[in-house]
Amino acid sequence: MGGCSSQSCHRCFFEYETERMIVVKSKVVGSVFRLIQFLILFYVIGYVCVVQKSYQETDSVISSVTTKVKGTGFTNTSDLGGRVWDVADYNIPPQLPNQSTICMSDSDCLEGSNDVRGNGIQTGLCMNYSETVKTCEVLSWCPLEIDINLPEHALLVAAEDFTVLIKNSVTYPKFNFHKRNILPDVNSSYLKQCEFNRKTDPDCPIFRLKDMVSEAEEDFQTMATRGGVLGIMIDWNCDLDWPEHYCGPKYSFRRLDNKIPENNVAPGYNFRFAKYYKTTDGRETRTLIKAYGIRFDVIVFGTAGKFNMVPTIVNVGAALTFLSLVSSVKWSHLQNTHYL
Repeated sequence: MGGCSSQSCHRCFFEYETERMIVVKSKVVGSVFRLIQFLILFYVIGYVCVVQKSYQETDSVISSVTTKVKGTGFTNTSDLGGRVWDVADYNIPPQLPNQSTICMSDSDCLEGSNDVRGNGIQTGLCMNYSETVKTCEVLSWCPLEIDINLPEHALLVAAEDFTVLIKNSVTYPKFNFHKRNILPDVNSSYLKQCEFNRKTDPDCPIFRLKDMVSEAEEDFQTMATRGGVLGIMIDWNCDLDWPEHYCGPKYSFRRLDNKIPENNVAPGYNFRFAKYYKTTDGRETRTLIKAYGIRFDVIVFGTAGKFNMVPTIVNVGAALTFLSLVSSVKWSHLQNTHYL
C-alpha cells in the first residue's frame, strides 16, 4: 500500500483497495479449505442455531405453586387408640439430663435461664432426677419428650395412596406469556377422576404419592418411616416460536436429602406439632406428636426463547467473520509455501 502526500489526500480518499486473489489448483489445499468451511457452517447451523437457538431472545420463568393433599387413613395404636386421620391431621407444614442441667444445689441453677437445646425455662431449683442424679427444674410441658423409641413401621400405611393436586402458574414477562399446568380445556369433573400417568394421562395435575416416590427410585414405606425430602421438579423450558400448546410442564422426581450410610447423623425428616385441650378443672393439656414423614419440595425452573432480529444478525455476522478468516489463514499459508 502506497502512502498519500498532503497534496493528494483528496485523491486517496476516493481510492479503493482489494487483496490480490489467486486460484490454487491443489486437491489437498482445496479439500482442507472446504472441510474448514463445512465445519464452520456445521457449528453455526447445527450447534449455534439448532441446539443453542442463539437467534432467540430469552427470558427466565416466574412461577407460583399451591398444593392440596387429599386422603383418609385409619390407625389403631396403644398411644392414640383407634382414630381416623384426614387432611386436617396430617397436612402440617428423647430428652434426658445433660452436663448443662446436672446440679448439686440450687446455686447451680439460674432462675429464668433458657437453653435452646433444653426442655424449658429453669426455675432456680435443683431437684432429684433419680437416686444418684440431680437436675435443674424447668418450667415446661410434662412429661418431657422421650424420642428414643422410634417407629419401626409407618403409622399411616394408607398414605401411599393419598393424592396431591399441584397448581402451578408461570409467566415470562418479557414475552407477556402466561400459562398454568391445568390446561384451559380441563373441567372440574375431569379433575375428580384423573391421576397423573406419563403414558395415559400426562396432563393431569393430580399425583399419587407412591408413584412420585417410586419414580425417584425409593420405597414409600421405608422413606415414610424415617422421613425424607422429595423434590418435585417442574420444567417449563419453552420455544415460543411454536404454537402455545407446545409449551407445557415436564415433571420429574428425585430425593433431595442425604441418605448416605456413612453419614447418618440426623437422617430423614421429622417435625413436631401439638393438639391442645382443657380438662374439666380448666387445666390446659396437650398431646405432642413427633411425626416422621415425607416433605415435598416443588421446584420450578425454565427458560423461554423467541426469535429476535438482533441476536440473529449478531450470529450471522459472526459466522461470516469465521468464513472470511478461513481465506485469510489459507492465503497466509500459501505465502510461505513453495510449489514446483
